[in-house]
Amino acid sequence: MKKHAKPAMEHYEESFRKGDGNGLKTLLQLYRGSYWELAGSAAAFAVKHSPCWILPLVIANIINFATGVSAVSQREFVWSIIGFAALLLLNVPFQYLHVRLYSKVMRRTEAGLRFALVTKLQQLSIPYHKKTESGRLQSKLMRDVEQFEMVSEQLFINMVMFSLTLAFTISVTLAKSPLVFAFFVCAVPVAAAVMLFFRKRVKRKNRDFRSEMENTSAQLMEMVELVPVTRAHALEDWEIGRVGKQIHRVRLSGFRLDTFQALFGSVAWLTFQLFQVLCLAFTGYLAYRKMIPVGDVALYQSYFGTIVGSVTAVIQLIPIISKGLESVSSIGDVLLSDEVEHNEGKERVDEVRGAYRFDHVSYHYPDDDKLILQDFSLNVQPGETIALVGESGAGKTTVLNLVIGFLLPTSGCLQIDGHDITQLHLQSYRRHISVVPQEPVLFTGSIRENITYGLPDVPEDKLWEVIDAAHLREMVESLPEGLETKMAEHGANLSGGQRQRISIARALIRDPEVIVLDEATSALDSVSEKKIQQALQRLTKGRTTFIVAHRLSTIRDADRIAVMENGACVEIGDYEELMQKRGAFYRYQQLQR
Repeated sequence: MKKHAKPAMEHYEESFRKGDGNGLKTLLQLYRGSYWELAGSAAAFAVKHSPCWILPLVIANIINFATGVSAVSQREFVWSIIGFAALLLLNVPFQYLHVRLYSKVMRRTEAGLRFALVTKLQQLSIPYHKKTESGRLQSKLMRDVEQFEMVSEQLFINMVMFSLTLAFTISVTLAKSPLVFAFFVCAVPVAAAVMLFFRKRVKRKNRDFRSEMENTSAQLMEMVELVPVTRAHALEDWEIGRVGKQIHRVRLSGFRLDTFQALFGSVAWLTFQLFQVLCLAFTGYLAYRKMIPVGDVALYQSYFGTIVGSVTAVIQLIPIISKGLESVSSIGDVLLSDEVEHNEGKERVDEVRGAYRFDHVSYHYPDDDKLILQDFSLNVQPGETIALVGESGAGKTTVLNLVIGFLLPTSGCLQIDGHDITQLHLQSYRRHISVVPQEPVLFTGSIRENITYGLPDVPEDKLWEVIDAAHLREMVESLPEGLETKMAEHGANLSGGQRQRISIARALIRDPEVIVLDEATSALDSVSEKKIQQALQRLTKGRTTFIVAHRLSTIRDADRIAVMENGACVEIGDYEELMQKRGAFYRYQQLQR
């Protein structure tokens, strides 16, 4: 899949750029290379759907032949029946061909678009992901792509069907009787407008009902989440009453919708039938005056209903298509974003010794001039353990993000083994580091899969060595399926300490040259914390290690401790040195006693 990712990305990004913000133009660009298949699908659709257009002509010919009022010969009569039967037989193979061609294009484009989005999301910078809600990105991946597929179906199937139907029926009507065609021109818009008027009123009521349903769904989810709080405070009756009121509002809204739909549905139906009667009366009068054959009354009656229905459907599709095209634009917001990590042409990293030099480094977010890190200088030797302490917002995590390469300095210079980080191929660099975040990130696979994430061929002895180092053996052996035990969502079937130890094991199994620990022991009890600290001391020996810690007792053995305040380093030294200074570090230590 990887070797196809870039061409897929280029195709879809180019399509959105050529679309230039125009949803319909972008949609057509996305199907570049598939136009012949779509044309074949449309042709197959026309053939398979043709009996619906031909049937009124056949019925008219039968009536005219039977009444003898038209010059329809027996030969024409027989051949019209045979031709119609042949078209019916063609329905099955051409329906299959139509769906096969159309579905092949749709599914290929839908999958390609999702794959392009997934690829782009992996390329977008960490600041982009932090400022963008994950639910919004998920909506683009799933809902907006579904809307894209829906609008494609409306344009390439329904709009094609309505267009062909209108073209055929209008052409036949105009060819057979310009007078009836003139009647259609006057009556069809009026009939369609009346139908739409009533349907819009129903749509408005339906929207109100849907809004109440959404409110109910939100309240029900909230109620389920609050069950422990509700039960703990004996508020069950109060909560039942609160949600019950919303359920009552939904009942009333649904009742109003049902009665409204019944009333105006009947009025709309009556209006349509009245126009049908008007068409019947007009064409019947023309037949009485011998201006059209008797059989053509049935033909025009059928075509009038078809045209009114098609015009109404086309008008109703316009807002649906507009909504779908908005989703196309929404997808473009991701694919056209330039907040990506550019590694092309940069120096690849084959080895990391672990020497870091922060030279007057400052950082602020692109949309905010406030410095999160200011004039930070620090030299780190290979194998050295550096701890960062300070209050929340002091800049500790920003330093870690700079080390990882998630952020790049906005001023100053950060060198890794003497190389400017802005000139390094960051993806190759990160293969030499391991990160344990403050909140463990687990997925719904087995424990083995979570530990060996991205490493398919880990020797069993090495795996168990890491499990022992992370003090996971007792937990793993207590589970019925051991390492193959499946994780619940976010590891909900494990304790916080167990999740964190799996996260630590995942980092350690990579045997990195650099380790980044962001409050890695924050979720552990005191006994487990002590064991993990002992394991980390052995495993971080000889590796450059960066640690962020709030509990100062966990960093007593760090080579140096940098005390951060307001984005600046105010003190640095080992534990004993900082305690003797009786400065900021000493004050933090006293507060934690």
